Amino acid sequence: MKTSLPCIVFLLLTSVANSQSISGSELLEKAIDFHDPNEKWSTFSSAFKVTMQTPNSSERLSIIRLDIPRQSFVLEVSKDDDSYAFIVEGDSCKVSLNGKTELTEDQKAKHRLNEERGFMYRDYYTYLYGLPMKLKDAGTLIDPIVKTREFKGKAYLVLQVDYDSKVGKDRWYFYFDPQTYAMEVYQFYHDESKNDGEYILLSGLEEIGGIKMPKTRAWYYNKDDNFLGTDILTPN
Repeated sequence: MKTSLPCIVFLLLTSVANSQSISGSELLEKAIDFHDPNEKWSTFSSAFKVTMQTPNSSERLSIIRLDIPRQSFVLEVSKDDDSYAFIVEGDSCKVSLNGKTELTEDQKAKHRLNEERGFMYRDYYTYLYGLPMKLKDAGTLIDPIVKTREFKGKAYLVLQVDYDSKVGKDRWYFYFDPQTYAMEVYQFYHDESKNDGEYILLSGLEEIGGIKMPKTRAWYYNKDDNFLGTDILTPN
């Protein structure tokens, strides 16, 4: 079937007009309205499971318990014959391995069981599963101009996000469905000129604690589309 040149031009102009008619902050609000329609994130207190599948490795099951008001985070991980946990309460972090809290330095080093890693996991899971609401945190710099970009054959409204130097150095792009404003892709670069970093394809939704979270996240390198792994979310 042939498509006339005037029709193509009209569609392109329409896409551009749509992206220019909404600001970055407005797009973020619409995305939050989709994922957190009842404003549950600030009082979120729930648990969920994440199964990580990576090439040439066994599955890793993580149970995450997150209580935003209490500043509480618990991560319980099972992989092969070992299980370990990080328990973060405010500024303190406790670790365990196979149910034991008295660990040797060799055990801690082998499994990287330390406070710093516990806080890193807390920030990692809170950020990724708190998106797009976490984009309202202090130090987040929202580009006011919304771009229209095609990715993997679909047109998206794209939000560019940078961070204050005290918060982070990476540049992120968030891709939202232009009709529903659901978040379907995100992408980050350490140095965009080098095409480094990764992109993550999101599919399906799982409602956890009133939040519509992406059920499946598939990770790829930006530079060569090499597949890294998949995270699958399920209720606990």
